[in-house]
Amino acid sequence: MGCCKAAQPIFIGDFMKSLEMKLFPYLMLLPTIIIFTMFLFWPALNGVWISLHRWDGLNDMVFVGIANYRNLMDDRNFIRAFTSTMTFAAITVPAIYIVSLSLAVMLTRRIKTAGLFRAIFYWPTMVSSIIAGLSWRFLLGESFGLINFLLTSAGRDPVRWLTDARMAMFTVIFVTTWSLAGYYMVMLIAGIKSISETYYEAADIDGANFRQQFFYITLPLLKPMTLLVLVLSTVTVVRSYPLILALTGGGPAGATRFMVQMIQQTGFSRLEMGSASAMAAVLFVVLALLTIVQFRVNKGGEQDAS
Repeated sequence: MGCCKAAQPIFIGDFMKSLEMKLFPYLMLLPTIIIFTMFLFWPALNGVWISLHRWDGLNDMVFVGIANYRNLMDDRNFIRAFTSTMTFAAITVPAIYIVSLSLAVMLTRRIKTAGLFRAIFYWPTMVSSIIAGLSWRFLLGESFGLINFLLTSAGRDPVRWLTDARMAMFTVIFVTTWSLAGYYMVMLIAGIKSISETYYEAADIDGANFRQQFFYITLPLLKPMTLLVLVLSTVTVVRSYPLILALTGGGPAGATRFMVQMIQQTGFSRLEMGSASAMAAVLFVVLALLTIVQFRVNKGGEQDAS
């Protein structure tokens, strides 16, 4: 009997220690979970609830069901903004990846001034989006822009960088790529640096050239970082607002007015909070689908066994 009584406290003590070990990670995550719930999860649910109402932000909400979503399908401005956003993302995200990967590969090679060039290419990410947009607007303005001034001084016609619909879209894509490529370049440099040199040494012994090493060693082993860059850049590009607002203001004639700008105008300029929330919900679903597709295409970032 005494033996059993002595073993009981030991059993309880082991059980408590095991329980503490299981609960400890969740206790550490508790502050993050609380913050996520208060500032992300709950506002998102509240936004979905608002999208089912007609509300101007001041008076009482009127429940309208999915009427706001049906109205979006008939709204030409929304369809145009949605199409422009998808076109913008479909071109800009690959451009950002290609430019950032090219810079990363170049700067991971043995170059004496690699550190200086890393700082130069990373510098645009440190500039405020508003300042970057205004700076490029000053450079590309049709009648007052520095670049057009130089073109006319050389006897050439000025280019309508910001007042022609196609050129404005090209300009927005270029400036967005310029402003974001340096940030993802740093991430890809870290990914390339994490690849063991033994792979490249073995490839050199086998006589593989730079192109073969890039396509058969660097790209496959960089797959997890590639997935991360694509997902983050897609979310960032689709949600672009300050840079484009400062650069084109959504013009000319709405050619560069994307989803986020339309949500802002609908909700805070026209005071149609229900419609704006419905647009935000659609944008969230689109981003979620794009992320799922990227995970499926990249197989969750898993490296090939070969």
